[in-house]
Amino acid sequence: MTDITQLDSIDWAILGVLQHDASLPVHEVGERVGLSSNACWRRIRRLEDSGVIARRVALLDPEKLGLATTVFVAIRTQRHDPAWLEAFSTGIAAIEEVSECHRMAGDVDYLLKLVVRDIAHYDRIYRRLIAAVPDLADVSSSFSMEKMKATTALPRPA
Repeated sequence: MTDITQLDSIDWAILGVLQHDASLPVHEVGERVGLSSNACWRRIRRLEDSGVIARRVALLDPEKLGLATTVFVAIRTQRHDPAWLEAFSTGIAAIEEVSECHRMAGDVDYLLKLVVRDIAHYDRIYRRLIAAVPDLADVSSSFSMEKMKATTALPRPA
């Protein structure tokens, strides 16, 4: 893992370029940040090797794939033992529509983000979830009406 204090302004510029288009050839990334291709490639390689760049992926348009509904599912449970956590982890891992799962502080124990076709599709997933995971005290779903901002780009720490 790289300490962020080891990243200089050029590293941050490279990260900014790649967060917006990781398909750019190295020479173009280098041109945008003021480096030769070789120097840019070495920095990108170091950022990958250190884990700062975790992976490069293609971002798909969910609406064009018929997955226009985003659902946020707040889960509360009375159990927090390792066996329950294992059942929960296994249950949500088996549901590919779950794009994110967060263990939360506060009133909600877990927050899931799902991408589905429609409410009926979500209902089928909900039924699978409650069948797979015992002792859910409360499962509350909220449906996104409009995506007002979405980015995968991370900000530079202040």
